[in-house]
Amino acid sequence: MSRSSRPKGPVSVRMGGDAVSFLTSRRQIAILIILAIVLLLAVIISIGFGTKYVNPWEVTQAIFGQGNKLDVVVVQKLRLPRVIVGALVGACLAMSGAITQGLIRNPLASPDIMGVTSGASVATTAIITLIPSASVFWLPPAAFVGAALTTLLIYVLSWKKGVNPLMLVLIGVGIGAVASAISTMLLVTGPTDVAQKAFNWLLGSVYGSSWKHVNMMLPWFIVLGALSLIFARRINMLQLGDDLAAGAGSRVERDRTILLFMAVGLAGAGISVGGAIGFVALLAPHIARKLIGSSYGSLLPASALSGAIIVVVADVLARNLFTPLDIPVGVFTSAVGAPFFIFLLWKSRSSS
Repeated sequence: MSRSSRPKGPVSVRMGGDAVSFLTSRRQIAILIILAIVLLLAVIISIGFGTKYVNPWEVTQAIFGQGNKLDVVVVQKLRLPRVIVGALVGACLAMSGAITQGLIRNPLASPDIMGVTSGASVATTAIITLIPSASVFWLPPAAFVGAALTTLLIYVLSWKKGVNPLMLVLIGVGIGAVASAISTMLLVTGPTDVAQKAFNWLLGSVYGSSWKHVNMMLPWFIVLGALSLIFARRINMLQLGDDLAAGAGSRVERDRTILLFMAVGLAGAGISVGGAIGFVALLAPHIARKLIGSSYGSLLPASALSGAIIVVVADVLARNLFTPLDIPVGVFTSAVGAPFFIFLLWKSRSSS
């Protein structure tokens, strides 16, 4: 990794030769560091809250296997994997949303608004209700296949000498409504106990997460997160419009297709474990864009950190505000995200 030696101004970041290359600034780097620190603090505080309170210092000790043995068990076996899963789910959904908004060039675009989340939900609900004995390791591939097939259908139906971004969103909303109806039918016709499990999952929850779920999600996040950074320059090109992007060296339809399925993979990974946690994919990229700007080399990691913070904070609130009830985290994200979506619609209408 190399950086330019200029003392002021933009910083050129290169990793692996020119595989990953983008401009950033010291201010953006500082913001990313601050977001990482906020996430770390949110994780430690979240782990501490529960039926048994563990203070931040004891949490830190317990993470490394030190201190009170009961604290070590509570932290390492129960709370830490749940918080890590929440952070991974938030990061995956946020990066998926950032990529989708970049491709569509529409701030209202996100996997849940466009129906991709509903497609992944159908596949995962089918696995849970129809094959209840299936391993949880089948959930990410199933979610990816469901999201990919939904995306392919939306892509084909919106194609007319290329993909019209507005048609992509409108058709996605319609396909999402159909997919949601299929999920509801699976819940109604499935066994009661299994249907209840699937229903809780559809609301968006990281309840019961274990190290098995961490191990299941981590490879997807690492691989697709790295690929998205490699393609960050391509997303920046697509922001210019198809003609200018092609003139800048982008193979527009190829790049758009690859990035779209990359967004699908990230959304599928998050949905397969956390369920349909609403509006994180919409909200986190907007927060990141306000903080760090619109260049995707910095926007993608900022979105991932913002999404992780949102889900971790929402989960600790869901766990503790209504004790002993464990409210699905998706209830809290939707409570914030839905009004924000309405605000964006109003703002879009006013500006037009």
